Amino acid sequence: LPFIVWFGMQKRKKMSKAFMEERRKIAEVNARLENSISGIRITQSFTNEDLEREKFDIGNQRFVAARKMAFKAMAEMFSGIDFLTNSLKLTVLLIGGYLTIKRIITPGSLVAYFLYVELFLQPIRRLMIFTQQFEAGMAGFKRFIEIMDMNPEITEKENAIEIKNVEGNIEFRNVSFSYDDGNEVLRNINLKIPAGKTLALVGPSGAGKTTLCHLIPRFYDVLEGEILIDGINIKDVTLKSLRRNIGIVQQDVFLFAGTIKENIAYGKPDATDEEIIEAAKKARIHDFIMSLENGYDTYVGERGIRLSGGQKQRIAIARVFLKNPPILILDEATSSLDNETELMIQQSLEELSKGRTTLVVAHRLSTIKNADEIIVITKDGIVERGTHEELLKKQGYYYSLYKAQFKGFIPDFLEDEDSESVYSSE
Repeated sequence: LPFIVWFGMQKRKKMSKAFMEERRKIAEVNARLENSISGIRITQSFTNEDLEREKFDIGNQRFVAARKMAFKAMAEMFSGIDFLTNSLKLTVLLIGGYLTIKRIITPGSLVAYFLYVELFLQPIRRLMIFTQQFEAGMAGFKRFIEIMDMNPEITEKENAIEIKNVEGNIEFRNVSFSYDDGNEVLRNINLKIPAGKTLALVGPSGAGKTTLCHLIPRFYDVLEGEILIDGINIKDVTLKSLRRNIGIVQQDVFLFAGTIKENIAYGKPDATDEEIIEAAKKARIHDFIMSLENGYDTYVGERGIRLSGGQKQRIAIARVFLKNPPILILDEATSSLDNETELMIQQSLEELSKGRTTLVVAHRLSTIKNADEIIVITKDGIVERGTHEELLKKQGYYYSLYKAQFKGFIPDFLEDEDSESVYSSE
């Protein structure tokens, strides 16, 4: 009996590892499948259906191999336990038969002993079955616990404070940042953004414009220096209260599977229908929503697949209108819109920006001409700063960008007086 218990414990450990590996492999298969379905339009456009099928088959084969190992561990445990219990019964039968022949015990006693052994082994079999079910369930639970126990990279201090009544003064003091690969993205950035002002960030891709914005809500932490909001270091503030006061419209819009109403209301879960409709009107999406059969209750599909890029962008903007934060971050917020819609949205964003601190990341320079200050960021850091007119007069990096986008509208050489007439004509 002790040997049966020892054998069961050893095989239980092996079975536990096998079930965990099986869960990992099925998770990989599901992730691959979800990725393939989400990118189905790209797959079809490149005619890579066979490639995706091959990737799925490879993942499925790994899952099948892990599944086989799990079944093998189960088979070893159950067959081993059955062999040992049957060996025990055979031993009882042989010894009991011998004792019966020698008339030491009666045939009735032998039958009784045999039944006792069977009754004693029955709970052991049930325990082994329970062990298999327990390990299968625990494997999934352990995977869940692994995720829940992951410590976030961004944490707040134990004595972090709630930031309230935010005015929106933002200051970067000697801020430097690099990703895990060690390549420095930002170095010694010093900026002051007064409350209620609009700051535009322009420059080549990879210069760190979006990264700079993501440092404010602490999606990343600075390596050196500090960022202050209303004179308070953001590391001294709770993450919830910090992010509650920041609204973000990103270049890559994410919509949850659900209705249009639910996606807009994500900016303020307790919002009334009137508030949601008002936000949609400000984002110039209300008329389109009302043209749909189910209106605000229209299902948008996985990641908003049933909507166009511009429609998704406007719903994301409506979220920010509804949230109504004192600080706005617009990362290419109008990048997916046509020119006519962009003009309408630009007016709405300017209205929303009034009295709020706004950071705008843009490649289309026509969208930032009215910014209070424009910062030109390259890999060398901040190379130019000023208003639209001031930067054009300098005929530096910003001038080159502007000229490249509006080629033919700006003379090759601008004198100060000529430039003023050009600006006024714009």
